[in-house]
Amino acid sequence: MTAVSMVLTLAVVVMWLGQAMPKSIALVVGLGLDGGWLATLAYERRLAAQGDHSTPVTVVGWVFGAAATGVLVTHALMAEKDSVGAWLAVSWLPLAAKALWLVHALWERTALTPDALDAIQGIQQEARDEAAVARARLRSDAATEETRLTAVTQAGARVAHVQAKTAEALAEAWSTLEKARAGEDTSRALTSVTNRVTPDVTPRWELPVWGPTEPVPALESGPALTDEALDVLVDEIRHSEVPALSYREMAARFRTAGHSASEVRLRAAWKRVA
Repeated sequence: MTAVSMVLTLAVVVMWLGQAMPKSIALVVGLGLDGGWLATLAYERRLAAQGDHSTPVTVVGWVFGAAATGVLVTHALMAEKDSVGAWLAVSWLPLAAKALWLVHALWERTALTPDALDAIQGIQQEARDEAAVARARLRSDAATEETRLTAVTQAGARVAHVQAKTAEALAEAWSTLEKARAGEDTSRALTSVTNRVTPDVTPRWELPVWGPTEPVPALESGPALTDEALDVLVDEIRHSEVPALSYREMAARFRTAGHSASEVRLRAAWKRVA
């Protein structure tokens, strides 16, 4: 775009000034304009390659670009009506070329080496992989939890159904017992087989209690044997026959006799005695 802009600017300057002066002088003027623009552009590129920047050089470059655009716009306005639109259509090329050089300079300032680009791509790919694995894990956990909840719900429904059927059966049985107790024929039949507590008094047959029952107190275990008493018992049982009994036979007779001791204490007593 810069080369096309220079060619158009040179052609316009030659055509424009060629009428008032020799074309060779007009050519020198056009080359001077293009040369100045190219020189400032080259110097600006050299500074950018060194990591430097010069505001005056940038301003001069924009002045040369504006001058080239001004030449093209002026020529377009002075040209014939049929060619005005064509010249105006290309008059923006110098400024557009300068703007593209500016964009290219900004791109170079942010350009990265291939190694850095590969590292960035690897980091992004690793992040995508981790995100995909996390999504898959979440979906799997959600599916597992849904399956578990479904199983628990179905099991609870079955339990509730069984409880409801059991309650219904118990209610029917209770209703049957109540009818049997309240019936006249059944009452007479039950009275005939019920023992009289007092003369001329018939005890009333009551329904069984349907509810919580009182717990039966646990049997109290006897006091634990001391080590000395346990050793004496083990020694007596061991030598109750000749030859002396083995540990298995002694332990069996110890239990059969009604004595109580843990396996650890009984084996320790056996070792002490033997």
